Amino acid sequence: MDPPPEPFRDPDLLFESSPGRNLPPRLPSDGDLSPERARELEQKRRTFDASRLFAEKERIAARGRVRQFVFGSLDGLLVPLGVVSAVAGGTSNSKIVVVAGVAEAFAGALSMGAGEYLSGKSEAQVQQAAIRDEEEEIAAIPDIEQLEIELLFEHEGLSRDDAVVVADKVTSSHRSWVNTMVEKELGLSAEPGGSAVKNSLAMGASYLVASLVPLGPYLFLAVRPALVLSIALTIVALFVIGLVKGRLADMSLWRSALEVVVIGAASAAGGYLLGSLIPHLIGK
Repeated sequence: MDPPPEPFRDPDLLFESSPGRNLPPRLPSDGDLSPERARELEQKRRTFDASRLFAEKERIAARGRVRQFVFGSLDGLLVPLGVVSAVAGGTSNSKIVVVAGVAEAFAGALSMGAGEYLSGKSEAQVQQAAIRDEEEEIAAIPDIEQLEIELLFEHEGLSRDDAVVVADKVTSSHRSWVNTMVEKELGLSAEPGGSAVKNSLAMGASYLVASLVPLGPYLFLAVRPALVLSIALTIVALFVIGLVKGRLADMSLWRSALEVVVIGAASAAGGYLLGSLIPHLIGK
């Protein structure tokens, strides 16, 4: 009886979307794999669906917006907390604290959103220019570009003969040639990533929503109790965001949460001390 085919080497597999093919259970033997990751890989083997392959970039782009949400939320907590803590350290009027906090929240959200949009768009434009240059080189000096792609494959561990064979196959398709050179030589993605508009909206909105946490207590309480509650709520929010960051970065959840909380607490303490000292310095 012939042995079962090696997983993912059946050429028909790329064109069939039927899950649950009878593939042999061969998980990596890497001892660093967590039980959860091992179960995830085993589930992927059992339910492999080729149609999902080309949706991976969309999934990663959406995950990228989650990271931007975390980044915007961190800034939305820390910067307004520093501002309201500094103002609270220098006044007993909660209205002044609220005005300063609201002004900073909206200005910060607009700044973060605009910065994300402009930086993302500028990066995309620079990358597209580099890709156009690579396409021009392939059209003008294909022999040199063929040699480059052979050297790239050889650098990755293929023998000289194998690198030549693979390069011949890759360069038989213009799209494959361009994509390979862009990704391996330039270190870029040949296809555009996430939307600059969506990324900027995610960044700005997360900043604005997060800023309500340190600012909210001042809407209902006097300055001193509001300051204590503001710091406490922000620490809780920082802890939650630290857990999310740790989950996304595949690192220790407690370590990630503690790191974010410590940085946030230091920011709040620095802002409060600064706000307390400046009136005395100015008064002198």
